[in-house]
Amino acid sequence: MLARDDAAALKRTPLHALHLARGGKMVPFAGYDMPVQYTPGVLKEHLHTRAAAGLFDVSHMGQIELRAKSGKLEDAAHALERLVPQDIAALAPGRQRYAQFTNETGGICDDLMVTNLGDRLFLVVNAACKTEDEAHLRAHLSEACDITALPERALLALQGPKAEAALAKFCPDVAKLKFMDVAELTVAGLPCIVSRSGYTGEDGFEISVPADGAEAFAEKLLADPDVLPIGLGARDSLRLEAGLCLYGHDIDTTTTPVEGALSWSIQKSRRSGGARPGGFFGDSVILQQLGGGTSRIRVGLRPEGRAPVREGAPLFASADAAEPIGSVTSGGFGPSLNAPVAMGYLTRSHATLDTQVFAEVRGQRLPLRVAAMPFVPNTYKR
Repeated sequence: MLARDDAAALKRTPLHALHLARGGKMVPFAGYDMPVQYTPGVLKEHLHTRAAAGLFDVSHMGQIELRAKSGKLEDAAHALERLVPQDIAALAPGRQRYAQFTNETGGICDDLMVTNLGDRLFLVVNAACKTEDEAHLRAHLSEACDITALPERALLALQGPKAEAALAKFCPDVAKLKFMDVAELTVAGLPCIVSRSGYTGEDGFEISVPADGAEAFAEKLLADPDVLPIGLGARDSLRLEAGLCLYGHDIDTTTTPVEGALSWSIQKSRRSGGARPGGFFGDSVILQQLGGGTSRIRVGLRPEGRAPVREGAPLFASADAAEPIGSVTSGGFGPSLNAPVAMGYLTRSHATLDTQVFAEVRGQRLPLRVAAMPFVPNTYKR
């Protein structure tokens, strides 16, 4: 991370002035000056999102369009399938799918959302990886696809049980969307790409809007008393309670989708015996793991005490074991549970639910139990 003295070197999202005006505590994140919290603080922002609606600025993330040079959406889909293990060709218009860019050893270069907008594919990628992702797409797909980054668009996430009511005031049609549906709609007079999805485990929306209208759009949403601005701190605790991976922490180039407990995201058609098996980077590794398993896997963890166990803590089979059997990749306090939660990697033999393991924290061994995820039930509108 950059020091605050280097803040001038940080990029700013179109909502930067709004964050400052509303008391956002700004920190460097993925090269951007971003709000980690506002005046209420992380705990209250987290609980407000679970109870009402929170508005998140995620404009630092990358938005990219793929159009087939042939003009056929299916050609763009088949081209993208060379880079991800998911079935993109079967993705229906107006639907989106979670995917991963993989490398030659099956590791995850980034995770992303892929949407079929009928005439093109719309991708949302992580902020820290977006330059590399665009270069990756251009290096491998330029012959088949026109690849367009969309820096002129902002991205907002409206999350929580009152998100639909807040957004429907400006576009009643959003109420028709179900989880992972996407539509191009006019919202508050702006041409938007609206997906019913998010990163909190709550019902909600991610809304791609023209950057020059983003601040006014956000202010309209925030005029609703049920909607509060939410910072990166609560975004992280919400996604952790939902059991969702943070790229660069829970998954990275050294972890495969199977090790990351993301096998559910790989459709049967791309697996051995399917209609279009393999054909993506690292396919031999990933297909073998899908059939034969892995030596380690990502699991949920519930510390038995009150102390949070943070990222990097080594995990042991017993209080006096010499060799670690894994490590914590995300950990913190779960405000909805009023208890600490974590996730990490364990050897398969220790990954069974309710298995007790120990984390080493400041020279002490603290007990945890392997737990099912999500830690808080999701409320997606299906």
